[in-house]
Amino acid sequence: MNNTVDTIDLEDELYEHFRFEVPKGQAALRIDKYLMGLIQNATRNKIQTAATEGNIFVNDATVKSNYKVKANDVVRVMLTHPPYENHIIPENIPLDIVYEDDTLLLINKLPGMVVHPGHGNYTGTLVHALAYHFDNLPMNSSERPGLVHRIDKDTSGLLVIAKTEAAMTHLAKQFEAKTSEREYVALVWGNVAEDQGTIEGNLARHLKDRMQMAVFADPEIGKPAITHYKVLERFGYVTLISCQLETGRTHQIRAHLKHIGHPLFNDERYGGHLILKGTTFTKYKQFIDNCFKALPRQALHAKTLGFVHPTTGELMRFDTQLPQDLQDCIEKWRNYSKSHGTDEVEE
Repeated sequence: MNNTVDTIDLEDELYEHFRFEVPKGQAALRIDKYLMGLIQNATRNKIQTAATEGNIFVNDATVKSNYKVKANDVVRVMLTHPPYENHIIPENIPLDIVYEDDTLLLINKLPGMVVHPGHGNYTGTLVHALAYHFDNLPMNSSERPGLVHRIDKDTSGLLVIAKTEAAMTHLAKQFEAKTSEREYVALVWGNVAEDQGTIEGNLARHLKDRMQMAVFADPEIGKPAITHYKVLERFGYVTLISCQLETGRTHQIRAHLKHIGHPLFNDERYGGHLILKGTTFTKYKQFIDNCFKALPRQALHAKTLGFVHPTTGELMRFDTQLPQDLQDCIEKWRNYSKSHGTDEVEE
């Protein structure tokens, strides 16, 4: 049975709120279930209502909620009002500005701050703060002012913001050409076997959990991603590493590290909020709980950022200290490993 209706011209008053391209390998799945896994905080009832009202399109045709998506489908949710993320009301939110000139600025983002508005996060983002502190920032390709790149809500660290159109173009090309330097510090579960290594693997949406990214062996699925890592310190049941990004995909470090069996410590989305290594002793479980309380987020910090200045041509490199919550968690593990002599070996 074909659940689509006749293809229609999208009228001017409909605005695209969500767009998803169904990846190769996706099994047939009802579109209401498919969208529930992609749109945060969406309920099945809301999605079914949107379908009933003719607001869900597949390949430019409206579909019912029982339509089954297939590989290469282009799914769009169209509503009669513009996306809230396009209505930016400036908010007086303090920013930790590391460097600023007439062309760009560097911000050390605190954990917990969303970078740009999106579903469920329409206020309090970095973009709202930028709109308050700066006038006429250039738009990127996604119509977001000043943003050259982004990091996750609960990842802390450095972001470069463009203040001119020329800077936006120049910096974006550097990120695309992989000439920028991006180094992260991460605390991961397990004793990483090699002192250094490289993780390669195409990233695309997980076929079951659509809020995760996953590594696919098929080169036709997803986008290529390369992460280089180096061990900084070993604590037995966890390891402190640095990660150098050659590409910058969504959740790249988080997905790559889970793929090799070393999820980020306390990364709830990728399973790192569970006790994955260690003992069964009650005192150890209490220790882990104390670590999670000290660091109530994934243990990831964008520590170093380097690029060529768009105007002067100077090679610029910025470095930040680890935030206090991550320092506290590392110190707990450092003391624990010294007092307990943990020496876990990966098989």
